[in-house]
Amino acid sequence: MILVIAEKPSVAMSIGKVLGATAKKDGYTEGNGYIISWCVGHLVGLAPTECYNEKYQKWALDDLPIMPIEFKYTVSKGKEKQLKVLSSLLNRKDVEYVVNACDAGREGELIFRLVYNLSKSTKPMKRLWISSMEDSAIKQGFDNLKDGNDFELLYKAATLRQQADWLVGINGTRLFSCLYNQQLNVGRVMSPTLAMIVQRNAEINAFKSEPFYNVVLTANNVAFTSAKFKDKTQADELLKACENQPIIITEIENKEKWNVNTFLDNFYKVSTRYSAGVL
Repeated sequence: MILVIAEKPSVAMSIGKVLGATAKKDGYTEGNGYIISWCVGHLVGLAPTECYNEKYQKWALDDLPIMPIEFKYTVSKGKEKQLKVLSSLLNRKDVEYVVNACDAGREGELIFRLVYNLSKSTKPMKRLWISSMEDSAIKQGFDNLKDGNDFELLYKAATLRQQADWLVGINGTRLFSCLYNQQLNVGRVMSPTLAMIVQRNAEINAFKSEPFYNVVLTANNVAFTSAKFKDKTQADELLKACENQPIIITEIENKEKWNVNTFLDNFYKVSTRYSAGVL
């Protein structure tokens, strides 16, 4: 038997249909020499701080920074049953090898590996690496399975990202929350992004309009506008230089301008057709 583990039940069903493993069991499907199961997203995650020391249940500046020597993992709440199913399948004697069919990317690699490691399985790993859920793409992917060990660095990168998120989030959130006596969430991605928004908003609020000057020439009901000049003298000089001179067009460039009314009109038409079942 070949065990295939997908990231989501819907993906597992699509794969099972292509491989002929459609007999429904409790937490997996089976057939044609395949067992297809799924992770339901993150089944395993980093343990909360109290798993390292009960004193961390209370937030205190004196306890910071919290830096585990070795990170611990726990089962995500409400997903214990599916993890038990996967652990059992990963250690079934009739399973020859397991195929990681989680999403082709860093997070998909991490989701699978955490479950695999927690189950203490020693089954050989193969990797399904596809970017489309079309039947032909799934079949082609299984015809060209990769060695799971080739993705070790991707797994390590995902692990470091996860641990960095934990360290920044736990320590940053507790630090600022204790300093300002209110919960202030801090995150590796969230905080820099928020800072960029605040900075841009400050720039907008501090913006002061400045006068500028254009030279506009008209010929045959067509207007030709120059670049902007901050100095009126420069605009006057250009205007003087153009007086009684022929207009010579050396280049024409077409640009399609985005029109909000046209966009909304097209969106409404598509939505109407979709609702009516035309698309």
